[in-house]
Amino acid sequence: MAKVSSAKRPPARRRPGAPARGAVAPQRAGVRGWLGASRPRTLPLAIAPVALGTGAVWGQRLDGTYWLAFLALAVALLLQIGVNFANDYSDGVRGTDRYRVGPSRLTASGAAAPRTVLLVAVICFVLAAAAGAVIVIVTQQWWLLAVGAVAIAAAWFYTGGTRPYGYAGFGEIAVFLFFGVAATAGTSFVIAGVVPAESWFCALAIGCIASAVLVVNNLRDIEQDRTAGKRTLSVRIGARASRILFGILMAVPFLVVGYLTLFYPLAPLVFLVLLLAVPAVLITATARTARELVLALSLTGITALVYGLGLAAALSF
Repeated sequence: MAKVSSAKRPPARRRPGAPARGAVAPQRAGVRGWLGASRPRTLPLAIAPVALGTGAVWGQRLDGTYWLAFLALAVALLLQIGVNFANDYSDGVRGTDRYRVGPSRLTASGAAAPRTVLLVAVICFVLAAAAGAVIVIVTQQWWLLAVGAVAIAAAWFYTGGTRPYGYAGFGEIAVFLFFGVAATAGTSFVIAGVVPAESWFCALAIGCIASAVLVVNNLRDIEQDRTAGKRTLSVRIGARASRILFGILMAVPFLVVGYLTLFYPLAPLVFLVLLLAVPAVLITATARTARELVLALSLTGITALVYGLGLAAALSF
Protein backbone atom coordinates (compact mmCIF):
# COMPACT_ATOMS: atom_id res chain seq x y z
CA MET A 1 0.00 0.00 0.00
CA ALA A 2 1.44 3.37 -1.05
CA LYS A 3 2.32 5.80 1.71
CA VAL A 4 0.42 9.03 1.72
CA SER A 5 2.75 12.00 1.59
CA SER A 6 2.62 14.22 4.68
CA ALA A 7 3.97 17.25 2.82
CA LYS A 8 1.78 20.31 3.06
CA ARG A 9 -0.02 21.37 -0.04
CA PRO A 10 0.66 24.93 -1.23
CA PRO A 11 -2.13 27.34 -0.31
CA ALA A 12 -4.76 27.74 -2.99
CA ARG A 13 -4.72 31.06 -4.80
CA ARG A 14 -7.74 33.26 -4.24
CA ARG A 15 -9.17 36.14 -6.16
CA PRO A 16 -8.44 39.70 -4.92
CA GLY A 17 -10.77 40.74 -2.15
CA ALA A 18 -11.87 37.19 -1.34
CA PRO A 19 -11.51 36.16 2.32
CA ALA A 20 -8.99 33.51 3.26
CA ARG A 21 -10.31 30.02 4.06
CA GLY A 22 -11.94 30.09 7.45
CA ALA A 23 -11.88 33.88 7.65
CA VAL A 24 -14.95 36.00 8.20
CA ALA A 25 -16.12 37.68 5.00
CA PRO A 26 -15.43 41.44 5.05
CA GLN A 27 -18.32 43.83 5.46
CA ARG A 28 -19.44 45.32 2.18
CA ALA A 29 -18.75 49.03 1.70
CA GLY A 30 -21.55 51.48 2.29
CA VAL A 31 -21.90 55.08 1.14
CA ARG A 32 -19.24 56.22 3.58
CA GLY A 33 -16.84 53.57 2.34
CA TRP A 34 -17.32 54.56 -1.30
CA LEU A 35 -16.91 58.25 -0.47
CA GLY A 36 -13.69 57.45 1.37
CA ALA A 37 -12.45 55.41 -1.60
CA SER A 38 -12.89 58.46 -3.82
CA ARG A 39 -10.10 59.97 -1.65
CA PRO A 40 -11.53 63.45 -1.01
CA ARG A 41 -8.14 64.66 0.24
CA THR A 42 -6.83 64.51 -3.32
CA LEU A 43 -9.61 66.67 -4.77
CA PRO A 44 -7.83 69.99 -4.05
CA LEU A 45 -5.39 68.93 -6.77
CA ALA A 46 -8.29 69.18 -9.23
CA ILE A 47 -9.87 72.35 -7.84
CA ALA A 48 -6.74 74.51 -7.44
CA PRO A 49 -5.46 74.50 -11.06
CA VAL A 50 -8.90 75.32 -12.47
CA ALA A 51 -9.20 78.23 -10.03
CA LEU A 52 -5.75 79.49 -11.01
CA GLY A 53 -6.40 79.17 -14.74
CA THR A 54 -9.64 81.11 -14.30
CA GLY A 55 -8.05 83.76 -12.11
CA ALA A 56 -5.21 84.28 -14.59
CA VAL A 57 -7.56 85.26 -17.44
CA TRP A 58 -10.00 87.15 -15.22
CA GLY A 59 -7.17 89.27 -13.86
CA GLN A 60 -6.23 90.24 -17.41
CA ARG A 61 -9.87 91.22 -18.05
CA LEU A 62 -9.89 89.02 -21.13
CA ASP A 63 -13.10 88.36 -22.98
CA GLY A 64 -14.10 84.76 -22.65
CA THR A 65 -16.74 82.14 -21.96
CA TYR A 66 -16.26 81.97 -18.21
CA TRP A 67 -18.97 79.41 -17.51
CA LEU A 68 -16.73 76.86 -19.23
CA ALA A 69 -14.63 76.96 -16.06
CA PHE A 70 -17.35 74.89 -14.37
CA LEU A 71 -17.07 72.24 -17.07
CA ALA A 72 -13.27 72.32 -16.77
CA LEU A 73 -13.70 71.78 -13.03
CA ALA A 74 -16.04 68.85 -13.69
CA VAL A 75 -13.47 67.27 -16.01
CA ALA A 76 -10.66 67.70 -13.47
CA LEU A 77 -12.70 66.35 -10.55
CA LEU A 78 -14.06 63.37 -12.47
CA LEU A 79 -10.60 62.47 -13.74
CA GLN A 80 -9.18 62.68 -10.22
CA ILE A 81 -11.94 60.53 -8.75
CA GLY A 82 -11.73 58.15 -11.69
CA VAL A 83 -8.00 57.65 -11.29
CA ASN A 84 -8.48 57.04 -7.56
CA PHE A 85 -10.94 54.22 -8.23
CA ALA A 86 -8.80 52.92 -11.10
CA ASN A 87 -5.82 52.76 -8.74
CA ASP A 88 -7.96 51.00 -6.14
CA TYR A 89 -8.90 48.38 -8.72
CA SER A 90 -5.49 47.93 -10.37
CA ASP A 91 -3.45 47.84 -7.15
CA GLY A 92 -6.02 45.53 -5.62
CA VAL A 93 -6.02 42.93 -8.40
CA ARG A 94 -2.21 43.05 -8.60
CA GLY A 95 -1.96 42.41 -4.87
CA THR A 96 0.10 45.56 -4.28
CA ASP A 97 -2.32 46.88 -1.66
CA ARG A 98 -1.61 43.90 0.60
CA TYR A 99 1.43 45.90 1.72
CA ARG A 100 -0.32 49.24 2.27
CA VAL A 101 0.03 51.13 5.54
CA GLY A 102 -2.57 53.79 4.67
CA PRO A 103 -6.36 53.48 4.69
CA SER A 104 -7.64 50.18 3.29
CA ARG A 105 -8.87 50.04 -0.29
CA LEU A 106 -12.17 48.64 -1.52
CA THR A 107 -10.72 45.98 -3.81
CA ALA A 108 -7.91 44.72 -1.60
CA SER A 109 -10.07 44.60 1.52
CA GLY A 110 -12.92 42.80 -0.22
CA ALA A 111 -15.35 45.56 0.72
CA ALA A 112 -16.38 45.81 -2.94
CA ALA A 113 -16.15 43.51 -5.94
CA PRO A 114 -13.24 44.40 -8.26
CA ARG A 115 -15.58 44.67 -11.25
CA THR A 116 -17.77 47.13 -9.38
CA VAL A 117 -14.79 49.34 -8.52
CA LEU A 118 -13.65 49.18 -12.14
CA LEU A 119 -17.15 50.10 -13.34
CA VAL A 120 -17.22 53.19 -11.10
CA ALA A 121 -13.83 54.25 -12.47
CA VAL A 122 -15.05 53.82 -16.05
CA ILE A 123 -18.23 55.81 -15.31
CA CYS A 124 -16.11 58.68 -13.97
CA PHE A 125 -13.95 58.64 -17.09
CA VAL A 126 -17.01 58.59 -19.35
CA LEU A 127 -18.56 61.54 -17.52
CA ALA A 128 -15.27 63.43 -17.74
CA ALA A 129 -15.18 62.72 -21.46
CA ALA A 130 -18.76 63.97 -21.83
CA ALA A 131 -17.98 67.24 -20.05
CA GLY A 132 -14.85 67.62 -22.16
CA ALA A 133 -16.86 67.00 -25.33
CA VAL A 134 -19.16 69.90 -24.46
CA ILE A 135 -16.11 72.13 -24.05
CA VAL A 136 -14.84 71.05 -27.45
CA ILE A 137 -18.19 71.69 -29.12
CA VAL A 138 -18.51 75.16 -27.58
CA THR A 139 -14.94 76.23 -28.31
CA GLN A 140 -14.68 74.41 -31.66
CA GLN A 141 -11.14 73.41 -30.65
CA TRP A 142 -11.34 69.84 -31.91
CA TRP A 143 -7.73 69.04 -31.11
CA LEU A 144 -8.71 69.12 -27.44
CA LEU A 145 -10.31 65.72 -28.01
CA ALA A 146 -6.82 64.29 -28.36
CA VAL A 147 -5.73 66.00 -25.15
CA GLY A 148 -8.70 64.51 -23.32
CA ALA A 149 -7.98 61.04 -24.68
CA VAL A 150 -4.36 61.28 -23.53
CA ALA A 151 -5.49 62.45 -20.07
CA ILE A 152 -7.86 59.49 -19.66
CA ALA A 153 -5.19 57.08 -20.91
CA ALA A 154 -2.70 58.56 -18.44
CA ALA A 155 -5.23 58.16 -15.62
CA TRP A 156 -5.73 54.49 -16.42
CA PHE A 157 -2.14 53.47 -17.16
CA TYR A 158 -0.81 55.09 -13.97
CA THR A 159 -1.40 51.75 -12.24
CA GLY A 160 -3.32 49.86 -14.95
CA GLY A 161 -2.17 47.82 -17.92
CA THR A 162 0.75 45.45 -18.15
CA ARG A 163 3.43 48.10 -17.59
CA PRO A 164 1.99 50.90 -15.44
CA TYR A 165 4.19 53.97 -15.44
CA GLY A 166 3.38 54.67 -11.78
CA TYR A 167 5.29 51.48 -10.97
CA ALA A 168 8.31 52.79 -12.86
CA GLY A 169 8.76 56.13 -11.08
CA PHE A 170 7.08 58.47 -13.56
CA GLY A 171 4.00 59.33 -11.51
CA GLU A 172 5.28 62.71 -10.33
CA ILE A 173 6.01 63.83 -13.89
CA ALA A 174 2.52 62.87 -15.03
CA VAL A 175 0.92 64.66 -12.09
CA PHE A 176 2.92 67.81 -12.86
CA LEU A 177 1.90 67.74 -16.51
CA PHE A 178 -1.79 66.95 -16.10
CA PHE A 179 -2.72 68.56 -12.78
CA GLY A 180 -0.30 71.42 -13.26
CA VAL A 181 0.28 72.42 -16.86
CA ALA A 182 -2.74 70.89 -18.63
CA ALA A 183 -5.35 71.76 -16.00
CA THR A 184 -4.19 75.34 -15.39
CA ALA A 185 -3.20 76.44 -18.88
CA GLY A 186 -6.02 74.37 -20.35
CA THR A 187 -8.62 76.15 -18.24
CA SER A 188 -7.31 79.55 -19.35
CA PHE A 189 -7.36 78.45 -22.97
CA VAL A 190 -10.90 77.07 -23.03
CA ILE A 191 -12.20 80.23 -21.36
CA ALA A 192 -10.38 82.89 -23.37
CA GLY A 193 -8.64 81.13 -26.25
CA VAL A 194 -5.24 82.31 -25.00
CA VAL A 195 -2.89 81.39 -22.16
CA PRO A 196 -1.45 84.47 -20.41
CA ALA A 197 1.98 84.34 -18.80
CA GLU A 198 0.39 84.30 -15.34
CA SER A 199 -1.27 81.00 -16.17
CA TRP A 200 2.06 79.40 -17.01
CA PHE A 201 3.58 80.59 -13.74
CA CYS A 202 0.57 79.26 -11.85
CA ALA A 203 0.84 75.95 -13.71
CA LEU A 204 4.44 75.61 -12.54
CA ALA A 205 3.47 76.42 -8.96
CA ILE A 206 0.47 74.14 -8.56
CA GLY A 207 2.13 71.39 -10.56
CA CYS A 208 4.95 71.35 -8.01
CA ILE A 209 2.52 71.11 -5.09
CA ALA A 210 0.61 68.30 -6.82
CA SER A 211 3.86 66.41 -7.37
CA ALA A 212 4.80 67.01 -3.73
CA VAL A 213 1.55 65.32 -2.67
CA LEU A 214 2.58 62.19 -4.57
CA VAL A 215 6.13 62.33 -3.23
CA VAL A 216 5.05 62.35 0.42
CA ASN A 217 2.43 59.68 -0.30
CA ASN A 218 5.05 57.41 -1.86
CA LEU A 219 7.53 58.22 0.90
CA ARG A 220 4.99 56.93 3.40
CA ASP A 221 4.72 53.65 1.47
CA ILE A 222 8.36 53.35 0.44
CA GLU A 223 9.14 50.09 2.25
CA GLN A 224 5.83 48.49 1.34
CA ASP A 225 6.20 49.51 -2.32
CA ARG A 226 9.73 48.13 -2.38
CA THR A 227 8.44 44.82 -1.03
CA ALA A 228 5.63 44.76 -3.59
CA GLY A 229 8.01 45.51 -6.46
CA LYS A 230 6.47 48.93 -7.09
CA ARG A 231 9.38 51.12 -8.22
CA THR A 232 8.02 54.56 -7.41
CA LEU A 233 10.29 57.58 -7.57
CA SER A 234 10.77 57.39 -3.81
CA VAL A 235 11.84 53.75 -4.07
CA ARG A 236 14.27 54.67 -6.82
CA ILE A 237 15.92 57.68 -5.16
CA GLY A 238 15.50 56.71 -1.51
CA ALA A 239 13.89 58.30 1.53
CA ARG A 240 16.46 61.06 2.09
CA ALA A 241 16.36 62.32 -1.49
CA SER A 242 12.55 62.13 -1.42
CA ARG A 243 12.44 64.41 1.63
CA ILE A 244 14.75 66.90 -0.09
CA LEU A 245 12.71 66.75 -3.29
CA PHE A 246 9.53 67.40 -1.31
CA GLY A 247 11.05 70.53 0.21
CA ILE A 248 12.14 71.84 -3.20
CA LEU A 249 8.72 71.22 -4.73
CA MET A 250 7.05 73.08 -1.86
CA ALA A 251 9.46 76.02 -2.15
CA VAL A 252 8.98 76.69 -5.88
CA PRO A 253 5.34 77.91 -5.58
CA PHE A 254 6.38 80.63 -3.16
CA LEU A 255 9.18 81.76 -5.47
CA VAL A 256 6.44 82.18 -8.06
CA VAL A 257 4.42 84.25 -5.59
CA GLY A 258 7.49 86.37 -4.92
CA TYR A 259 7.74 87.20 -8.60
CA LEU A 260 4.01 87.92 -8.97
CA THR A 261 4.11 90.37 -6.05
CA LEU A 262 5.91 92.75 -8.44
CA PHE A 263 2.69 93.09 -10.42
CA TYR A 264 -0.21 92.15 -8.13
CA PRO A 265 -0.59 94.03 -4.83
CA LEU A 266 -2.63 91.25 -3.16
CA ALA A 267 -0.17 88.49 -4.05
CA PRO A 268 1.92 88.93 -0.83
CA LEU A 269 -1.07 87.69 1.15
CA VAL A 270 -0.49 84.25 -0.38
CA PHE A 271 2.67 83.98 1.73
CA LEU A 272 0.32 83.26 4.64
CA VAL A 273 -0.08 79.79 3.13
CA LEU A 274 3.44 79.15 4.43
CA LEU A 275 1.73 78.55 7.77
CA LEU A 276 0.53 75.29 6.21
CA ALA A 277 3.43 74.55 3.88
CA VAL A 278 6.29 74.95 6.36
CA PRO A 279 4.87 72.45 8.90
CA ALA A 280 4.31 69.99 6.05
CA VAL A 281 7.95 70.32 5.00
CA LEU A 282 9.27 70.03 8.57
CA ILE A 283 7.14 66.98 9.32
CA THR A 284 8.21 65.29 6.08
CA ALA A 285 11.86 66.05 6.78
CA THR A 286 11.79 64.57 10.28
CA ALA A 287 8.99 61.97 10.17
CA ARG A 288 9.75 58.51 11.48
CA THR A 289 6.29 56.99 11.30
CA ALA A 290 3.63 56.59 8.64
CA ARG A 291 1.15 58.51 10.79
CA GLU A 292 3.37 61.61 10.68
CA LEU A 293 3.59 61.39 6.90
CA VAL A 294 -0.19 61.05 6.67
CA LEU A 295 -0.42 64.36 8.54
CA ALA A 296 2.10 65.92 6.13
CA LEU A 297 0.05 64.57 3.23
CA SER A 298 -3.11 66.19 4.58
CA LEU A 299 -1.34 69.51 5.14
CA THR A 300 0.05 69.43 1.60
CA GLY A 301 -3.41 68.84 0.14
CA ILE A 302 -4.83 71.74 2.12
CA THR A 303 -1.86 73.86 1.03
CA ALA A 304 -2.73 73.14 -2.61
CA LEU A 305 -6.33 74.25 -2.14
CA VAL A 306 -5.63 77.41 -0.13
CA TYR A 307 -2.70 78.38 -2.36
CA GLY A 308 -4.76 77.88 -5.51
CA LEU A 309 -7.80 79.79 -4.32
CA GLY A 310 -5.71 82.50 -2.67
CA LEU A 311 -3.46 83.17 -5.65
CA ALA A 312 -6.43 83.04 -8.03
CA ALA A 313 -8.12 85.74 -5.95
CA ALA A 314 -4.94 87.82 -5.84
CA LEU A 315 -4.68 87.69 -9.62
CA SER A 316 -8.36 88.55 -10.09
CA PHE A 317 -8.70 91.68 -7.95
